[in-house]
Amino acid sequence: MTVKKKTVEKRLEALRHRMKKKGINVSLFWDPDNEYYLSGFRAISYSRPIILLVYTDKTQYIIPALENDHARKNAKVDEFFVYHEIVQNRHLHTNYGQLLEQILNDLPQDSVLGIEMGIVPASVYQFLREKGFSIKDIGQDLIDLRAVKDEEEIYWLEQAGYLSDVALEASFAQVKAGMTELEFDSFGDRKLLETASQKYPDLIVGYENWTCSGIERSSMPHLASSTRKFRERDVIIHSRQVWINGYRAENERTFFIGKPTREQEKCFQLAVEAQQAGMDIIKPGVRAKDVDIASFRVFEAAGYGQYVQHRIGHGLGLTEHEEPYLRFDNDLILEEGMVYTMEPGIYIPGVGGFRHSDTVIITKDGCRSITQYPRKLEDLIF
Repeated sequence: MTVKKKTVEKRLEALRHRMKKKGINVSLFWDPDNEYYLSGFRAISYSRPIILLVYTDKTQYIIPALENDHARKNAKVDEFFVYHEIVQNRHLHTNYGQLLEQILNDLPQDSVLGIEMGIVPASVYQFLREKGFSIKDIGQDLIDLRAVKDEEEIYWLEQAGYLSDVALEASFAQVKAGMTELEFDSFGDRKLLETASQKYPDLIVGYENWTCSGIERSSMPHLASSTRKFRERDVIIHSRQVWINGYRAENERTFFIGKPTREQEKCFQLAVEAQQAGMDIIKPGVRAKDVDIASFRVFEAAGYGQYVQHRIGHGLGLTEHEEPYLRFDNDLILEEGMVYTMEPGIYIPGVGGFRHSDTVIITKDGCRSITQYPRKLEDLIF
């Protein structure tokens, strides 16, 4: 993955401004997405801990030896501290804690440390307290900074949205009774990977998806795709997230094998109307809670409020689900450049589940969707 150096510098400048206001001398970051946001580096696995330290005038990485070359190539960081896990290097540092303690021992005792309070392990928090440092939360600041996307981020989100549409179109072109959920997914997977390989050379592209078919499975919002075969009169929810260069778009549709019942048609249309209600109200200056409430009222007015199980949407960017959320109790004032899924749904035992999800970017006077696959009933009966 690639992030421009000037982009990282701009993000660090914004973070340091917040650190100064809080009196923080050094911030320690544990979350991989926060580290990527501030450095341009992401590993495949973090079972070997990686820590990013941001000072007022420099940055440092504590990394395992197997990530050394990768990090030095991609991370926009000033200094690297490496720990090892092979026998011939047993005389060197062999765990991240030794290096962290060495770094902290060089800090003035009255230094104030910033950490992600909701993420950093309790053992690390306890260690920092035992060292005598004052600690303040810097995690909320990263949530705030990441919530409003810059031009570079929006570009990659748009590409992810495009690829998700490509994948949905490929799967829906092949749908039929008798195929399994996994087979249905595979058509989109293949087309997605072929398109990405041709259109975006030398970049990392990934995806995850799940398909919940039948009245029982579609009524449970989150289930992994299975070997269950599609049957006539099935109601099905297909969900797909695609990411490119780290940034994600989400695209979900409810569809039918054969003609739905009258109640299923009604519930399908309510899900479309509830989503549109959210899209109609979302814009800068609106509270996050009002978007969720506007959507819920569509279901409530039709007598289906009891079948709503989740908020209308979540933030999207580097993480599958990221704050801030569109929830009935969130007073956050929305801003231009925030990115959300719009995915209200109802799940009715004996009838099925009904949910579309689109990824929208808040614009100057409203929103625009970066996922475009059709969502009308006539387009989703097969």
